[in-house]
Amino acid sequence: MDHADTPEARLAALGVVLPPLPTPVGRYVPYRRAGDLLFLSGQGPRRADGAWHEGTVGAGVSVDEARAHARLVGLQLLAVMRSALGSLDRVAFVVKLLGMVNAAPGFRDHPAVINGCSELFEAVFGEDGRHARSAVGMGSLPNDITVEIEAIVAVRA
Repeated sequence: MDHADTPEARLAALGVVLPPLPTPVGRYVPYRRAGDLLFLSGQGPRRADGAWHEGTVGAGVSVDEARAHARLVGLQLLAVMRSALGSLDRVAFVVKLLGMVNAAPGFRDHPAVINGCSELFEAVFGEDGRHARSAVGMGSLPNDITVEIEAIVAVRA
């Protein structure tokens, strides 16, 4: 892989600075490695001051706002990947995302919300950022966050 075309180089070209590593809000670890797979715990959208983006998508929170929140979660997941592996260049490919949306009854645009994270991963990892995915609605999420996303990535040796 050409050094100018690595995930770390793409991230820098996008002008993206990753947030600090998120602190777990319960009794779990941010990631767990099993062989060549890295499992990332679910993350929620935090503001720069550490506060959560809260609310129900489709009832007070728009799809566009929630999509931006999903992108924030993607940045946090990237920060966890970098912490676990030392560099995003060690990610071979993104295997799967599970995106959960704190959705109002009858809400139908879950995929559009989670696209905020998926598009970020494609921008950073290129074709290796394309992944299997589930985007589902929940009646509530911890701390009334708008979205929560977890990920599984394959790791280079």
